[in-house]
Amino acid sequence: MSEKEDLAKQKAEAAAKAKAAALARKQAKEEAAEKPEGETDMAKQKAEAAAKAKAAALARKRAKEEAAEKPEGETDMAKQKAEAAAKAKAAALARKQAKEEAAEKPEGDMDIAKQKAEAAAKAKAAALARKQAKEEAAEKPEGEMDAAKQKAAAAAKAKAAALARKQAKEEATEKPEGEMDAAKQKAAAKAKAAAAAKAKAAAAAKTRTAVKESKEVNTPSELSPNQSKLDQIVSAIESHVGQGALLEHYINRLSKDVPTLVANPDTYFSIAKFLRYDEQLNFSYLSELHGTDFESHMEIYVHLHSFKMNQSVALKVKLDRDSPVIPSLVPLWSGANWPECEAYDLLGIYFNEHPDLKRILLGEEWKGYPLRKDYQPYDVEV
Repeated sequence: MSEKEDLAKQKAEAAAKAKAAALARKQAKEEAAEKPEGETDMAKQKAEAAAKAKAAALARKRAKEEAAEKPEGETDMAKQKAEAAAKAKAAALARKQAKEEAAEKPEGDMDIAKQKAEAAAKAKAAALARKQAKEEAAEKPEGEMDAAKQKAAAAAKAKAAALARKQAKEEATEKPEGEMDAAKQKAAAKAKAAAAAKAKAAAAAKTRTAVKESKEVNTPSELSPNQSKLDQIVSAIESHVGQGALLEHYINRLSKDVPTLVANPDTYFSIAKFLRYDEQLNFSYLSELHGTDFESHMEIYVHLHSFKMNQSVALKVKLDRDSPVIPSLVPLWSGANWPECEAYDLLGIYFNEHPDLKRILLGEEWKGYPLRKDYQPYDVEV
């Protein structure tokens, strides 16, 4: 076949394609004008799909005809040219359709339509690439198949990257300056937020490590400076009150290393009396007394100070929660009067031999004890 015949054939094919495309667009517009809005999109999509299918079938038919007429050497070149032309036409048609849809649709639908068109174009390109790879693999020997696959993969990656860059540029040119600045600001804000989150996480990790190391370093491997005084007090109590007078004794590291004594309820008053009147100890000042509900038991905490020893000591006693009764310390320290009344008023702890035990905050008619963990108001509206 001569060059003139090829040229004439190509022109005829181009004219036929142009007429088919024009006819398809005309039919789509007529159908869209006749149909309601809901059916217009469906008709347009069907028409576009039919036009694409016809174009693809026509391209494959021509490729086969040209391959049958030409020798083997020219067949590959013709096939490659036909594929390149088909890809270029498909890309141009996709861009044209996207622009037309964007012009017809409102702003809210433009982004969705563009995304759908891009996704469809990518899917079609990927499907076409896979199909071509399969056809080439079937025609070529095994030695050439791997090289062809690698080339096809590299070409697909390059095309995808180029398409992504092109789309980003088009979106940047289509958007007004105000939207571009807003997008940049959002991206910068996201980057800053991510960096701040990473910095916070790193700082928290460092803090946890530092706290852990400080705990390990500050573990009380050395004796407290008040340990000797605690030993002196415990020894004196066991000598004068009895060996089983104390249930426990320790240095409270969380409260300025104060020596802490846990008394047996039966020996609570005897120990307090010894601490008050012993000439060597002489804890003459009661600075604090309060009760606490631990749900499993009640507890009385008494903080005493000795001006003679220049030392404080804490005295604790655990009570039965159902019937919390303990001797009053008012005969030893008059300052225990109101603190014991408060513990009675809010927790229901009864102090034997208190000179005037009464409710000083809520009144005698109040029902229940508000500082107990299981307290429920008698009048829920109050």
